[in-house]
Amino acid sequence: MGSSVPVRCPACRRDHAYEPPVFPCACGAPLAPPLQRGAPAQPITHRTWTDSWVTVRCPACGRTDQWPQPELGCGCGAVLRIPVRPAPTVPPAAGAAGPPVTRPEPLRTDEVLAGAADREADPDAPRERSRAPRPPFRPLTIRTARDAVTAAALYLKWLGFRGILQSPEHPASGIDLRAPGLVAQVDPSTEPSTLRDVECLWLHGLNQSAVAVFFSLTGYEPAARARAEELGVPLFVLDLTGTPKPATRAADDLAGSSTGPAGG
Repeated sequence: MGSSVPVRCPACRRDHAYEPPVFPCACGAPLAPPLQRGAPAQPITHRTWTDSWVTVRCPACGRTDQWPQPELGCGCGAVLRIPVRPAPTVPPAAGAAGPPVTRPEPLRTDEVLAGAADREADPDAPRERSRAPRPPFRPLTIRTARDAVTAAALYLKWLGFRGILQSPEHPASGIDLRAPGLVAQVDPSTEPSTLRDVECLWLHGLNQSAVAVFFSLTGYEPAARARAEELGVPLFVLDLTGTPKPATRAADDLAGSSTGPAGG
């Protein structure tokens, strides 16, 4: 964890130092895909769902699961697949079945919202739908990066999420906002949010059975938006007035689940 490996782009021969992203295992231990030192990176010319995942075994708990395939974008425009060491095969104990290796399915927003609707009568449900019409959303003008996080929190609260907590500035996990059934990231940078940003957030939501919502001030790379559509991740673009604009169908669905207009 925390160590980089040298990677040479086969297209332009440029050298890079690559450090794999670290995600939390279901047991809570930090986990990164083990990279194959010395193995050449391969340019990605065609993406498939299967090739986007690798099998990784947690050394802390022994759980084997699917994790995003490490990738590196070179300045020449090539996107490189970083080789990962195969997960060790551990035979199950006699008379016991080993843990199944399952590929995670996209956690779609409509499925989570359907579960919330089933709990509508429960006042402690993570997400409630107001029966009375809501007043228009009142945005917070964004002047600082922290304002962007606060504006996103206000919008999520207006949508009906309860118990929203803001993380300290620049959290290592990248998660800026949490609530029961929700994780959210806010990117206030001047560059479009990337494919890796979206996939990491989705993985956090998958691990916590939560809706994963992304807010960006600058928008998203085309590959990031395409993957978000595939995974059902709500992407919003924040303007400087603090008003989120849906950037994916899942975001439209999430905004449309509110009983009040998303503006004003």
